[in-house]
Amino acid sequence: MTAPDPDGLLAEQLLRLTRRVHRIQKRHLEVCGLGITPAQSRLLRTLAHYGSPPRMADLAERLEVVPRAVTTLVDGLEANGKVRRAPDPANRRVIRIELTDDGRAALRELRAARRLAAEEILAPLGDEQREALGALLDTLIDGAVPPRCDEASARPV
Repeated sequence: MTAPDPDGLLAEQLLRLTRRVHRIQKRHLEVCGLGITPAQSRLLRTLAHYGSPPRMADLAERLEVVPRAVTTLVDGLEANGKVRRAPDPANRRVIRIELTDDGRAALRELRAARRLAAEEILAPLGDEQREALGALLDTLIDGAVPPRCDEASARPV
């Protein structure tokens, strides 16, 4: 009989929580009726963090996806009037992606949907538990440690 693997259990719990967050967010997005996929939502949120309209390559790098994936997302958002392609004033060969007024309105609705999803997920927790969870998540997010490898198998442990 093998001993319980507490790190494996935690990893499984984190994956299950992530899936639950995605399901709840998706449900709230559908209720909003924005016609935006979770991936498009992520692109809009990322786009909003730029001070000036980014290039497609900038978005691909920030989203950690291949440029072709960004093209597909932008195509869908552009068709719905949420973003537009604009030529770079300094280099006509470069295309920048900018939010439209519809895109900014969609972002406001997306933020509200995310807030509702968070409220639903965090409902069982009290204020102290939420604060502790926030601190733990900050530690996990900011305190990245390189993966350890099992020398015998050369696989991450």
